[in-house]
Parts: sequence; C-alpha cells; structure tokens
Amino acid sequence: MPDATPGEVLVMGAGTIGCFIGGRLAAAGVPVTFVGRQRVLEKLASHGLTLSDMDGGRHKLPAAGLRLCEQVPVGARPALVLLCVKSGATAEAAGELAFALPAGTTVVSLQNGISNSAAASQAGPSLNVLSGMVPYNVAEIGPGAFHRGTPGRLAAQDDVALRPWLPVFERAGVPLDLHADLLPVQWGKLLLNLNNPVNALSGLPLREELMLRGYRRCFASLIDEALSILNVAGIAPAQVAAVPARRLSSLLRLPDWVFRIVAARMLRIDAKARSSMADDLALGRRTEIDALSGEVVRLAQEHGLSAPRNARMVGLLGAWPEQPRRWSARQLQDALGL
Repeated sequence: MPDATPGEVLVMGAGTIGCFIGGRLAAAGVPVTFVGRQRVLEKLASHGLTLSDMDGGRHKLPAAGLRLCEQVPVGARPALVLLCVKSGATAEAAGELAFALPAGTTVVSLQNGISNSAAASQAGPSLNVLSGMVPYNVAEIGPGAFHRGTPGRLAAQDDVALRPWLPVFERAGVPLDLHADLLPVQWGKLLLNLNNPVNALSGLPLREELMLRGYRRCFASLIDEALSILNVAGIAPAQVAAVPARRLSSLLRLPDWVFRIVAARMLRIDAKARSSMADDLALGRRTEIDALSGEVVRLAQEHGLSAPRNARMVGLLGAWPEQPRRWSARQLQDALGL
C-alpha cells in the first residue's frame, strides 16, 4: 500500500457504484471493506470483482483478496466511508454506521438525488457526512463484473478530511473534484438523471434510447420543467454534461439525423451502458424515482408550484410492479401530454 494512502475505506452498499469505485481503490492498493446484501456478496465471493470501462481499462480482483461483510465489522475504524446504498436505505445505513463507527468518521454520500446527505446526517448525527456526486453510468454486466459506460469525474463537498484522498482517487482512475458548494453540481447531475425513468420505461440500452427523438422529447420536457422551478428557487445548476442544461434541452429535440452529428460527444456511450433504474425494474426492486423526479416535485411544492410531468413519472414508476410494460416513445409522450 502506498504511503500516501490516508487509511482504510469502507463501502456501505456494495452495488454497482460501490463495487466499481471501491474496486478501483482496492486495485490501487487501498484496503477496502465491502458491506452489502448477501446476494451481491455471494457473487463476489464466487467470481471475484472484475472492473472494466469504456476506455479499455480492465482490473480483476480475486475473490480471496476481497473483504466482504453483511454488516459493518465490529471494531472497524475506516478513514473514509463511501455511502452507496439506494436512497430508501439511507437512514438505516447511516444509523448502522453511527452505531458502529467512531464519532467524526467521514462519510461521503455517492447517491442519486439531493437529500441523501441530509437524511444520513439526521440518522447519524455523530458522523461527518458530506455530499457527493457520481457523474458516470456503471452497469453490472455479469456476476461480479461492473462496467463504466460513460465518462466523468467524481465530485464531493470540500472538506479538509477529503483533501489527502485526492491523489489516491486520481491514482485509482476515479478522480475526485472538491467543491465549496456542491448543490449546483448535484442539481446539474439530477437534470441528467431525469433520463433514467425514460430509459427504464423504454426497455432499451441507454445509447439506443437516446438515438430516438420521441424518448429524447420526454427527457427534454422533464428537464424544462425542472429548470423553470430551479429558476424560481434561485438555483443555477452547474454544467455537468458536455453542454449546459438549457442548450441540452434544445439539442434533445433535434431530428435524429441532426442529433447524431451535433451530439456526437454526448453519445460517447458504449453499448453496455444502461440506467440502474432499468436494472431495478427488471429485478422487481423499488426504484429511486423519488430521489430524482420526486426531488423536482418537492422543490416545486416548496415554492407553491407544481411539476406535473415529473409527478407523472413518479406515478408511472410507482405503478410498475402492478403494471409492468415497455413504453413506446409515442405512448410515453402521450402520458406526459406532449
């Protein structure tokens, strides 16, 4: 282990993001403990951890070298915790961390949405919880195999506890940028994540869905609705994609042949990429729609406004278990009133 490594890392939530980022850190020599559900840990124990990315990178961590636990180990003293559980499990996970770990332990929420770090702080007030943002898509492509299919750099709220970790994350190939105010970055990412429910309902791989104008129109309408509410709230979302959010909305509405040309950088997505929400639907799991479109709806309500299209997406994803179906682009446009 290089001397510059500040200590051990605990991944709370060994899912796609937790396994990929934690795995890359482990491959760089950082001691990493993965805490997750039995079904995931069994795959890792049988197959090890294989990490790949759109740039051709590939790392294989043998099963025998992985530190796997269903609960936070007794006596654990990690220097850094990466909170990667689904939004609905945030409070429970933070409570477990607060019970097991020393006061002041630094926890970075690498979760979707805006409110997870606040929820974690409330459930674990003894922890030093910081907001974070994961810009890229990671998909599970086989047992214990995780693939990054889009580009980007991690972001987190600036804190003195994270600064020694910057060269470690850089060396591991998961570079991290720190921001004094992460909220604009979080909203910038959330705007991009509004495509997650569109992608999930389409039943298509991410790139294939984005190549179809009808689905892009649905995505653009969700962005526009969110932007109008952010404007009233006085929040200016940061540019997270290759283009600003307002310009992105216009690009998404272009005819397919024009979009392929002008959005070539945006379409730098490999065929393996898909939204985690699509995986959740396929496995019959609860989705994180409340942490995406639900955040837009709540912000609208806080300012005496409504967000009917994002509210409609919350309803469609909520109804999935009882009414599973693949939505064509035309059907989804009709459902959103486009």
